[in-house]
Amino acid sequence: MKPKLPPIQLPIMAAVLITLLAALWAGLIRVGWHWPVWQPMLPALHGPLMISGFLGALISLERAVAIRKPWTFVGPVLSGIGAVWLVVGLPLPVGQWLLLLGSLGLTAVFLHIIRQHPASYTMTMGLGAVCWLVGNGLWLGGWPIFRIVYWWAGFLVLTIVGERLELSRVARLSANTIRLFGAAVALFMVGLLTVLIWGSLGTRLIGLGLMALALWLGLFDIARRTVRRTGLTRFIAVNLLLGYGWLLVGGLTALLLGQAVAGPRYDFMLHAVFVGFVFGMIFAHAPIIVPSILPIQIRFHPILYGPTIFLHLALLLRVLGDIGAWQPVRAWGGLLNAVAILWFMGQMVFLAATSKRLPK
Repeated sequence: MKPKLPPIQLPIMAAVLITLLAALWAGLIRVGWHWPVWQPMLPALHGPLMISGFLGALISLERAVAIRKPWTFVGPVLSGIGAVWLVVGLPLPVGQWLLLLGSLGLTAVFLHIIRQHPASYTMTMGLGAVCWLVGNGLWLGGWPIFRIVYWWAGFLVLTIVGERLELSRVARLSANTIRLFGAAVALFMVGLLTVLIWGSLGTRLIGLGLMALALWLGLFDIARRTVRRTGLTRFIAVNLLLGYGWLLVGGLTALLLGQAVAGPRYDFMLHAVFVGFVFGMIFAHAPIIVPSILPIQIRFHPILYGPTIFLHLALLLRVLGDIGAWQPVRAWGGLLNAVAILWFMGQMVFLAATSKRLPK
């Protein structure tokens, strides 16, 4: 008999949704839209809210629901409270501490998982949780965002590639292929450590690591096979392959650019990874993940390709604005990216509400 879950998924998901909307609003202000704010620090909190608040709480909740042990919900609860705390505009250090403790909770969850099932993919995802913990600790310690954002990227990238490695077991990867994966992860981690001391060198090593992971995924991930199928399986594969392309672009940009503090090229590098790759993965897996967290059903329908295509075209527009230093183009690209995300969310709600009536 499965243990009864604490009835807290809905409040956590509410906090996740509030954080996402606030993070999108803050990002649009940062990209140039002169919109009102309800607290003065909101624009500066765009990255922390999106990564540690929205994605950190969501990933922690997903793991807690899968394990079904009450103690595993401590992490997502603390992350959700910390994120809403920052959205409202309450004292920053308290929100930082809550997010730090939330990331500590996810790290503890992965230590439990690794003890139960030690494998290359569980250790990779566990390393991702450690990256989140380190990034939050550095943020609390006063490090600038442009130095620690790579650790937060490590959290998301390693979580995703670890999950893809797990799913690629069906392809019966060779030992040498697994070693190549490990080498790419090691290169990326060396870059994360180096960036704390030598910013430009570390950023370039991180770029090489991202490129190596993108190439590995492009060559060995099962999405290359499943893209030939139909329905949800093909939809997932299309999103994955597009995301791998953006990860490669982001890594190449980091390699060529080196350390950057701000500006269009810095924006290009980060959003190629965080929008093109990470949100590509979210779009791919949301029809599976959301029903695993909430008591709803979401049947796949091809209408989901609409916001998917729109997301990548809008990101391409933003990238063109970054490369050409065309601020209006960059601002519209950012706005249309937000529209694509909200469009996707709306379609997910629609598909959940009409899951028994909508024709294929």
